[in-house]
Amino acid sequence: MKKFCTLLIFLLMLGFSTSAQEISKEMPHGFDEERTGIATGKIDTISYASKTVGNTRKALIYTPPGFSKEKEYPVLYLLHGIGGDEKEWLKGANPQVNLDNLYAENRLEPMLVVMPNGRAMKNDRAEGNIFAPDKIEAFSRFEDDLLNDLIPFIEKNYPVLTDRENRAIAGLSMGGGQSLNFGLGNLDEFAWVGAFSAAPNTKEPEALLPNPQEAKEKLELLFISCGDKDDLLHVSQRTHNYLFQEGVPHIYYLEPGGHDFKVWKNGLFMFSQFLFKPVDESSFSEYTVLGTPASTNIRSADYPQILPDNRVKFRIDAPKAEKVQIDLGQKYDMEKDSSGTWTVTTDSIGQGFHYYSLVIDDVAVADPASETFYGIGRMASGIEIPSREGEFYALKDVPHGDVRIKRYFSEVTNSWRRMYVYAPPGYDASNEDYPVLYLLHGGGEDERGWSTQGRADLILDNLIAENNAEPMLVVMMDGNLGSRDSFQQSLQTFEQELKQAVIPFVENNYRIAPGAENRALAGLSMGGLQTLYAGIRNTELFSHLGVFSSGWFTDNPELTKPEYAYMEENAAKINNNLKSFWISMGGEEDIAYYNNKAMMAKFDEMGIEYDYSEYPGGHTWPVWRHNLYSFAPLLFK
Repeated sequence: MKKFCTLLIFLLMLGFSTSAQEISKEMPHGFDEERTGIATGKIDTISYASKTVGNTRKALIYTPPGFSKEKEYPVLYLLHGIGGDEKEWLKGANPQVNLDNLYAENRLEPMLVVMPNGRAMKNDRAEGNIFAPDKIEAFSRFEDDLLNDLIPFIEKNYPVLTDRENRAIAGLSMGGGQSLNFGLGNLDEFAWVGAFSAAPNTKEPEALLPNPQEAKEKLELLFISCGDKDDLLHVSQRTHNYLFQEGVPHIYYLEPGGHDFKVWKNGLFMFSQFLFKPVDESSFSEYTVLGTPASTNIRSADYPQILPDNRVKFRIDAPKAEKVQIDLGQKYDMEKDSSGTWTVTTDSIGQGFHYYSLVIDDVAVADPASETFYGIGRMASGIEIPSREGEFYALKDVPHGDVRIKRYFSEVTNSWRRMYVYAPPGYDASNEDYPVLYLLHGGGEDERGWSTQGRADLILDNLIAENNAEPMLVVMMDGNLGSRDSFQQSLQTFEQELKQAVIPFVENNYRIAPGAENRALAGLSMGGLQTLYAGIRNTELFSHLGVFSSGWFTDNPELTKPEYAYMEENAAKINNNLKSFWISMGGEEDIAYYNNKAMMAKFDEMGIEYDYSEYPGGHTWPVWRHNLYSFAPLLFK
C-alpha cells in the first residue's frame, strides 16, 4: 500500500510538472529541423464538398504522432496568406516538423491541424492578380465555407471534439486577418484565436469586437504576433491597443523580423503550445521578445520599448562611458555589452507621462531617442506609458481645435513673453464670443507644459465633441515670475502680470465673452498656489477656481497667515462670487497632500465652500490630466 501511494504521488507530481511546464519565449535555433528517433505525425490531402463555392475543394490535414481513431482530438484550423493556398504552410514552414518536435518534448496537446484554402472561389489558385476584387472577396466568403462546409466535413470524418473549447483558428498575414475576423466574429465556434502578422483585411477594432465583455467571458486565448520591421505592424498594433483599452486579456507578441516565415514559424511555435490546456491570464504579459516603441520616441527610434506589463526596456550606445543609468525617479544601472551598447529593463512603471534622464558618468542628460520636454527645471526626456484610463486624452476622430503660440510685450516685466492659447473647434469660422480658462503650470515647467505633457487640447477636444464641456479658449501663460528670494513677491508679480498684461492681451486679440462668469483660473502645484493667491483675491474677475495638487504651506506662516486672514475676512464674498471652487489631490502619495489637508481644515473653520476630489497617482501628469478632464465640465454652465 505504501509503495502504491508513493507511486501515485510521483505520477501526480509528474502530471503537474508536465501541465505546468513553462512555455519558451522564442523558438530555439534549429528547432524546425527534422529529428531522428522520434515519433512523427502525418500530412494528408483531403477533399470536401463545398456548397458555399459549388465544387469540391482541397485541404491538408496533419494528424499527430500516435493518432488513433479510438480517441477524439481538438482541432486547429491554420490559414495561409494572400499569395498562398492550402500548401503554403507546408512549403514555407514544414509545420509538421515543428509540431513533431514539440510532441517529442511533451509540449503539445495532441491535436489535428487542418490547412485549408482560404480563397473560396472555384479557381482558388494563387494565379494572376492576387489582389483582384473577386479574389479579395473570396477570402471573406471563406467564413461561410469554413463554418458550413469544412468544419462539418472534419467533424463527420475524423474523431474530433466538437465543442468550441476544442476548436482553434490561426493564420498568417491575410489568414491572420481571417482568423481574427472569423474567430472573434464567431465566439460560439472558436475559443482559441491566433493571428501572425495580420493583414489589412482585419476589421477595424470596434467592428472586430463590438462586445468586449463577451470576448472576456468566452475566449481561452487570443494571441497576436508580428515582426518589429513588418510594414503591416500597424494592423496588429491597432488591434492590440483596442484590446488593451477594453481590458480584453490577450498575448501581444513582438519579435525581431519582417513579413516572413521566420516570424510565422515562431508564431505557430508559440501559439500551439498554449492550445487546449489551462491558461494563466496573469502570465500573458510575459510572452514577448520585444516591447512596443514608446509613442514619445523620436521618429524611427526603436528604444525605449514598453513591455505589456509596463516595464520599459532601454538601450543606449555609449562605448566610451564607464557608467550609465536611467533615472525614472528611481535609478536603474544599465549593463554594457562587448559592442558598447548599454541595456536595462525597469520595473513596471505607472501609466501616463513620466520625465526621465540618462545619467552618463554621473551627468544627467536627455535621451537622444526620446522627445524632450521642459520640466524638472530643464529640458528632460519624457516617456508615455499606455493607460486604460487614458481614453479621455487620446487622439480621436473628432473636430479638433488648435494651440497657438502668441508673443506679447509685458509692461509688468518690461520684456517680451509668450503664451499658448487653445482655440476650440470652429472658433475661426464662428462669430461667437467664448469664455476663457486661464490654466497654469507647475514649478520647473512653463507655458508649454499643459499642451505637451498635459495634452490639454486633446482633453478639451474630446470633452467638447461629447458635449461634456462648453467650447472655451484655454490660455496657458508662463507663470515663472518675480523674485527668487521671496515667493510672496513672486505671487504678487504673477497677479500683476495676469491682470495687467495677460487678460488685456487675450481680450483685445480674441472674441471673449465678458464678465467674471466667463472666466476661470486653475493650476497645478505652483500654479495651484498662484490660483489660490490671485484667484481668491480677485473673485470679481473669476467665477471658477481649480486647485490641483497644491495647498498653502504648513511650515511658512509668514506667507500663509495673511492669506488665511484675507479669506476669513472675505469668506461671504468668496462664497457668493465663486460658482465653483474645486480642489483635487493625487492621493496620499501626492507631495502636497498634507499641506492641502491642513488648508482645507482651515477653510472648514472659516466656512469657505469648496468641492474636493482625489485621483490616485501622486504629484504627476496623469493626475493633472484627469483633474482638467474633471474640472472643465463644471465651467461656464
